[in-house]
Amino acid sequence: MVKRKGASSSEEGWNYEAKVAEIEGIITRIEAGELELEAVFEQFASAVEYLRQCESFLQQRQQQVDLLIETLSEE
Repeated sequence: MVKRKGASSSEEGWNYEAKVAEIEGIITRIEAGELELEAVFEQFASAVEYLRQCESFLQQRQQQVDLLIETLSEE
């Protein structure tokens, strides 16, 4: 698995739904006990980074929605 530290939602090829699916896959593998302890920590760290990326993406989209609503209210 390739870690992409600092990846932002604006990077080409980044996809919210794909990241959520990756997070769900990591959770499934951890809960199933399929991983060695070191791999659990690595996967957990990856999941946390993906969650940060998703949160940033959602915050950006919320700001866009707020701006659009504000624009509509002014008309």
